[in-house]
Amino acid sequence: MSIEFYQSGNRLAEATIANGLIFLAGQVPTNEDADITAQTANVLAQIDTILAACGSDKQHICEAVIYLSDMQEYAGMNQVWDNWVTSGKAPARACVQAVLANPEWKVEIKLTAVQK
Repeated sequence: MSIEFYQSGNRLAEATIANGLIFLAGQVPTNEDADITAQTANVLAQIDTILAACGSDKQHICEAVIYLSDMQEYAGMNQVWDNWVTSGKAPARACVQAVLANPEWKVEIKLTAVQK
């Protein structure tokens, strides 16, 4: 079995692909000063870009894990997520509160998808 590495550096790859499965690294916002809705939209746009580069899209996500720095942001994150996810094709999902690596990040999303 071969493994493909997408945007791989010394520490991590943004995604790895094995046997048609795409494993994304945790995606974090680049707009650190924004609110939860803008940060979530930013992360989901990054996910769209990476999935497209790896031969997939949001309709092929198997599972997602969402990390929030504060569960008080849950409703705001869900507002953006619900508008982004394809109705009837929402993946299995977990959402937990966690201390994120950068205190300015409100959200981090990690997921697994399949290639089209």
